[in-house]
Amino acid sequence: MLRALRPFTAHPDVAQVVLVLPPADAAAPPAFLAELRGEGLVLVPGGEERSDSVAAGLAALGRECTVVLVHDGARPFVDRAVIDEVIRHARQGEGAIAAVPLSDTVKEADAGEPNRVARTVPRERLWRAQTPQGFPRELLVRAHGRPALDGEAFTDDASLVEASGGIVRLVLDSSRNLKITTVEDFALAELLAGAAE
Repeated sequence: MLRALRPFTAHPDVAQVVLVLPPADAAAPPAFLAELRGEGLVLVPGGEERSDSVAAGLAALGRECTVVLVHDGARPFVDRAVIDEVIRHARQGEGAIAAVPLSDTVKEADAGEPNRVARTVPRERLWRAQTPQGFPRELLVRAHGRPALDGEAFTDDASLVEASGGIVRLVLDSSRNLKITTVEDFALAELLAGAAE
């Protein structure tokens, strides 16, 4: 988690970092986080859904924060240049997300028979969304305040902003900015961390 925090806590344009944690961890943070807590780092409890946690983080931000970056703590290898570019777009009044163009062939499964290929999806304009995702604060707050429509599901803040009519730009990122969600991801992350030291 510290590796995911450092690029933001050390960034000269980041005034405040709000770390959203499970409620129990926010109430009694691990020692390594408790020592970092202060004016620049605020710990808040998250919610049931991702959007609830982002809303909790937004509510904890100081008024001076006019640009908001949302980053997954499970992505410890974000590059400074990507953060800079996401901030640049957000300062211009648009959303921006770190992303990587797809290089694999993409298959869509059949709805009735999930292990059967229904079709091959053209990949020429497809990107894999990553974080950080950055937005003018007002745009993100407005998107989070938008009433949900039946059947809407948003897996990231960019899709919520898109559904609210906001523009979101793609910022070329690296596959190195991986999200650690599996045992295999963790093993790869240990290799990357070892190579970086």
